[in-house]
Amino acid sequence: MTNENAAMLARLMRQAEAAGVDLVTLRALVEEASQAGAERALGAIGLNEPGARRDMDELRELLQAWRDAKASAWKAAVGWVARFGLAALLVGMAVKLGFAEMLA
Repeated sequence: MTNENAAMLARLMRQAEAAGVDLVTLRALVEEASQAGAERALGAIGLNEPGARRDMDELRELLQAWRDAKASAWKAAVGWVARFGLAALLVGMAVKLGFAEMLA
C-alpha cells in the first residue's frame, strides 16, 4: 500500500469514527474489503484456482533452472574462449620461436 493510500484510509477511518462508527467494526470492514479485493484481483489473472499454488511453485523452479542453465552456459563459453586464446597464444609462441620447423 502506498503512503497516499494509507493516509486516505486513515482519514476515512477517522472520519467514520467521528461519525460514531465503532473503530473495531471499521477495521473488520477494511480487512474484509481488502481480502475480497485481493481475491478478485487473483481471480482476474487466474490465480484463485486450487492448483495455482502448485503452478506458481513449478514456474519458480523452472525460472531458477533457466537462470542456472544460463549461468552455466556463460561460464562454459568464457572457459572455451579462454582455452582457445591460450592455445592460439601457445601456437603463436611456437611459430615465433621456430618450434614449427623442428616438427617438420
